Amino acid sequence: MEYRRMGRSGLKISEFCLGTMTFGRGADEVEAVRMVDLALEAGVNFFDTANTYNDGASEVLLGKALKNRRRSAVVATKFFNPVGPGPNDSGMSRVHIMHAIEDSLRRLEMDYVDIYYIHHVDEQTPLEEMLRALDDLVRQGKVRYIACSNYQAWRLCEALWISETGNLARFECYQPQYSLVVRDIEQEVMPLCREKGLGVVVWSPLGGGFLTGKYRPGERTLAGTRSEEAWAYPQRYFAASADESLRALLDVARGMGRSPGAVALRWVMDQPGITSAIVGARNAGQLRSNLDAVGWRLEGEALERLNTVSHLPDRYPEAMEKQMRERRDGAVETPSL
Repeated sequence: MEYRRMGRSGLKISEFCLGTMTFGRGADEVEAVRMVDLALEAGVNFFDTANTYNDGASEVLLGKALKNRRRSAVVATKFFNPVGPGPNDSGMSRVHIMHAIEDSLRRLEMDYVDIYYIHHVDEQTPLEEMLRALDDLVRQGKVRYIACSNYQAWRLCEALWISETGNLARFECYQPQYSLVVRDIEQEVMPLCREKGLGVVVWSPLGGGFLTGKYRPGERTLAGTRSEEAWAYPQRYFAASADESLRALLDVARGMGRSPGAVALRWVMDQPGITSAIVGARNAGQLRSNLDAVGWRLEGEALERLNTVSHLPDRYPEAMEKQMRERRDGAVETPSL
């Protein structure tokens, strides 16, 4: 297992993160413990959950599975989604944040969480209010690092500036969707994360199961899968070239003698700037198969083929400016003024 620094922080996390959204839905307590055991044995030290996954059951089961092994794990959870019917039961207000962290710690049966994400964008609360509340949680020792998910590049940059100028704890990690069929973050978000030194921990690296080998090009729904249940299946975000990417993935995996899922995960983990990939499973068998992505590199012709077929068309202004480095380097030398 490879361990990578989370951005500019000193925290090291495994390149493979066990996502626990299935805990309490598809995986009961016995299976949750079995998967956590398997992950730890494989060297995984990073576990991801959220306060609203399965009405809090995910946090409860993860906490039980990590009982007496807290220091062996880096635990991330999230807040934002509604947890009740009241007007302050969602979002990123100070009131909601203070309630949400206490509820998560109680369900997890932990004194602190390592990484605390704002799960979505709240346009109704100033960023300053959220960041000062999160800074308080860091100072209180209830949160080690703060982070965000699904933020636009400009909003993420604004939050980093507020933290820097206000001497507040800053986001040290960003959690976006990213896979062979959803590469949008490469155009704005990833350059920002690299420039500012943020860790990048991606969700849905298998496209909600689309890249595991169960589907064939042209298929979008499959019996007995999340697509049939319309649960956590990100089809609407797929690139127009999704079928071509899947076809290339199946060919590459066949030629390498590996599963399509392992190749798709390895592709994500080998991309520049990626710190870790969150991988969920319904049972230990699925998790064991996904762990085949660990311990090797995707290189050469196979990597080049997948990069090329899944690459998104350049947008303005990138499409116009991508050749400017060569133009400047090739310019006639002129005397200084």
